[in-house]
Amino acid sequence: MKISRREAMTGLAALGLCGGPAFGQGTALRPGSAEDLIAAAQLGGEVSYVVVDARSGLVLEQRGADRGMPPASTAKTITSLYALETLGPDYRFRTRLIATGPIAGGKIQGDLVLAGGGDPTLETDALAEMAARLAAAGVRGVTGRFLVWGGAIPSAEQIADDQPVQVGYNPGISGLILNYNRVYFEWKRAAGGYALTMDARGARNVPRVYSADVGLSSRAAPLFTYARQGGKEHWTVATGSLGKAGSRWLPVRDPVAYAGDVFQTLARAQGVPLPAPKPVAMLPGGTVLVEQASDPLPVILRAMMKHSTNVTAEAVGMTTSVARGAPAGRGASGAAMSEWLHARLGGGRARFVDHSGLGADTRISAMEMVRAVTLLGPKAGLRGLMKPFALRDAGGKVQQGQALRVDAKTGTLNFVSTLTGYMTAPDGTELAFAIFTGDVARRARAGASEQPQGGRAWISRSKVLQSALLERWGALYGS
Repeated sequence: MKISRREAMTGLAALGLCGGPAFGQGTALRPGSAEDLIAAAQLGGEVSYVVVDARSGLVLEQRGADRGMPPASTAKTITSLYALETLGPDYRFRTRLIATGPIAGGKIQGDLVLAGGGDPTLETDALAEMAARLAAAGVRGVTGRFLVWGGAIPSAEQIADDQPVQVGYNPGISGLILNYNRVYFEWKRAAGGYALTMDARGARNVPRVYSADVGLSSRAAPLFTYARQGGKEHWTVATGSLGKAGSRWLPVRDPVAYAGDVFQTLARAQGVPLPAPKPVAMLPGGTVLVEQASDPLPVILRAMMKHSTNVTAEAVGMTTSVARGAPAGRGASGAAMSEWLHARLGGGRARFVDHSGLGADTRISAMEMVRAVTLLGPKAGLRGLMKPFALRDAGGKVQQGQALRVDAKTGTLNFVSTLTGYMTAPDGTELAFAIFTGDVARRARAGASEQPQGGRAWISRSKVLQSALLERWGALYGS
């Protein structure tokens, strides 16, 4: 695509790169085909988008691009930029075992503290390795207590309040996170009923969980119920829904108790018996005996973008807010990220209630998203964190041998489907885009349902529309 110097300067000014008018001034929508594609999708609600030349910033096409829309998991794009600017690419989360006294006769003369550092990627096998390293250091027990600290970031029982109680993608949050704060529930038909188990499953270690339990109920609905009582998490499941056998990850609402419970079991297996775990609000001082470091931040973010792990986004975002000295509690940390984005873009109306996009009240316009992707993304290496996006044909099937290279972040909620990222046309033209579709009223009517009626088909039609728009732009602006 050839762009004149005047067009390029207009685009740069629009992006704020050379001091000019606000972003959003660009070419008018080409009549006909884009609206035909939207009409054919039959989504209802709202469809907004913007596509720009990634090098010059020239706005090529837009529709409702200033309208605030739920971004769903494309919010993780902003969280990644927020974290990389503040924490830096070398940042690692650290989980520690701290002794409050010396080791004598194989025992810590005082307390042992399992101290979380907000690592969202800590898994059972890594915790088992920490227990083995503790034993290798000569520890065989403690004279005091086994304390568990999760205060590196503020805690919350769940990310969003409008999700089904049983979904593993909406767990509790704390500075101590294990297995993405999920517990593995498995059932098998047995004589006289079912055998039910709950464990903290890893690749090599499968410790039983004592901080949570599950029981059967003969009711037809709801599928699951949840309660916290007596320091434990209690689940019930409707018997008729189980079938012969199966499994699923359930969310953990008390991550500190869960991690302490699992570590106690793993330490006992290493010959290090510990007292019952006791949560503490303040981190005690002492000597670090074992430290477990996470992968560098970009590795964590790349996995987060690929698998869209919500608790990772929350932990990363809250840790960033703590580092900036900003309010970091649930809701407040999202607001802090909103203020940061407004400052970086020179204004805006984006409003984040969290860092994952799971909260349906978050709003950002396609224009603001593309401004962030285009202005802030290159320095942060954002495209390298995104995953390849496969285009779909009119029937919803993945296309084979697509000509366009698309690296993007997807977002999905009930009756919300979004996409933002970068596209390279066959001739090398680089584009940046955001496509937001959402029927907020229909989502509200669906309530807290895992699979609302018509939801899956709606998402499929939205993805077909997104692919069709990308192909249109590639054909129009990539030659």
